[in-house]
Amino acid sequence: MDNIIKIPAKCNRKIELKAIPGHFATNHSHINYYLDMTPIKYRHTEAQLVAKEMVKKYRHTTAVDAIVCMDGCEVIGAYLAEELTAAGIMSLNSHECVNVITPEINSSGQIIFRENVEPMVLHKHVVVLIASATTGKTIQQSIDGISYYGGIVEGVSALFSAVDNVGGVDVDSIFTTSDIPDYATYRPGACPFCDGKQKLDAIVNSFGYSKI
Repeated sequence: MDNIIKIPAKCNRKIELKAIPGHFATNHSHINYYLDMTPIKYRHTEAQLVAKEMVKKYRHTTAVDAIVCMDGCEVIGAYLAEELTAAGIMSLNSHECVNVITPEINSSGQIIFRENVEPMVLHKHVVVLIASATTGKTIQQSIDGISYYGGIVEGVSALFSAVDNVGGVDVDSIFTTSDIPDYATYRPGACPFCDGKQKLDAIVNSFGYSKI
């Protein structure tokens, strides 16, 4: 894709988001920017820098036992677990460690933990780690799923979020809509691009994009 806009994070300019303007469809909405987070999620140097920023939210948290990683954020999750330990954040589980977990996702977007993983969530203090939140629907589904399995959601950390609170849980993010002032999300039936007969540039999700 052309017209890539590189946006450094306010907290650390070495963390850089790539934004591509256009007409894109996600699972829940249409958006006017595709946010490429590939280097942030998969390069250990950027992932480690992100973890160092994210841990600041939890320095005064009483306990974090588990990190539930969505959108391919496992590398960041592992570094965040290290940072939580280094910061002296308490863990209430018997192993005195932080579990880094990736749930399964069913066709309805609900998260599933198999029986061998459930003990890592049950009665545990959990941080949800997500790449991008546009409407907050994925976060809400994650909170609902973790609560169903007996987990206690202490916070949500995102690379980018267009929402700051979901279901009473604060969303802390590296990038927000203030970094992309004209960022917009629309319901598929109320999209001005569609109304103007502008074709989609790509279908996007946490794995990347597929041109149309």
